[in-house]
Amino acid sequence: MVEDLKSVYSASPDIFQRLKAEIDKVMVNQKVAIEQLLVAILAGGHALLESNPGLAKTLLIKTTAMTMGLSYSRIQCTPDLMPADITGTTIIEETDGGKMFRFEPGPVFANIVLADEINRASPKTQSAFLEAMQERQVTVGKKTYPLDGPFFVLATQNPIEMEGTFPLPEAQLDRFLLKIFMEYPSFDDEVKILERYTGRTEPTVENVVSKEQILALQQLCREVPVADDLKKDAVNIVLTTRNWDGVQYGASPRASIGLILSAKARAFVNNRNYMSNEDLHVMAYPVLRHRIILSFEAERKGLTRDQVITDILKSLNI
Repeated sequence: MVEDLKSVYSASPDIFQRLKAEIDKVMVNQKVAIEQLLVAILAGGHALLESNPGLAKTLLIKTTAMTMGLSYSRIQCTPDLMPADITGTTIIEETDGGKMFRFEPGPVFANIVLADEINRASPKTQSAFLEAMQERQVTVGKKTYPLDGPFFVLATQNPIEMEGTFPLPEAQLDRFLLKIFMEYPSFDDEVKILERYTGRTEPTVENVVSKEQILALQQLCREVPVADDLKKDAVNIVLTTRNWDGVQYGASPRASIGLILSAKARAFVNNRNYMSNEDLHVMAYPVLRHRIILSFEAERKGLTRDQVITDILKSLNI
């Protein structure tokens, strides 16, 4: 196993370059979103992608899954979706000896689970993801079924102000390592999108990394060293969110863990064997933006979560 880790470590720059190159065949100038999605996977966390409709959230996740040797399933979330449609259910089968119960696994039993438009499912159905996201297992009736690793929920959502959406519970939001924003393309990028998707053929991608390599990369990611002062900076950032003007509820200790893990993963993706202050600064936004709850008065004044994070980082000189 040690030799395997050494070989994967030496090959990691090529693996990351090939992953980005394959995804770039499909996505046009979404380097930040691609990097953050790879960071979530390397850190072993779940990711929530938010944007207005039509900005290729689902395409990015599907394309990323296609470049990896992992099982993949898609759950199209709708208001009438039930928890059993996600976790699976116990069914009765007729046999020669009579009747027997058999568990039929749901789509959550995959390495990469795309929960498409997750905030269109009811709160009851959204909560069906909680155990799977935290404990990597599913309990149906009195029996618990472990999920095969690595396991990621990569969810998409439209802004909560849109019709027919339900806000995700805070407990579920906290289980997402990152919340990734995708913006509208520039004029030149949109021209490239037209050229790429209105021709005779559309771009395709190849599988460039195996399941075993991903597990090894996750282990190597955790071994990236972190200086003590950066650990203290991460804790200070999270603690400050709990006492900041305009913030009703700050981030939990899970945010401190996520901030260090995601900063390590960003360093690793960028072929560095150490974590820097820049990694901490950049990853503070996707790690914290969904964990901060603003007061009504702050929202009324137009304050955004990203602006709060910017102000906190400036106040701490990070």
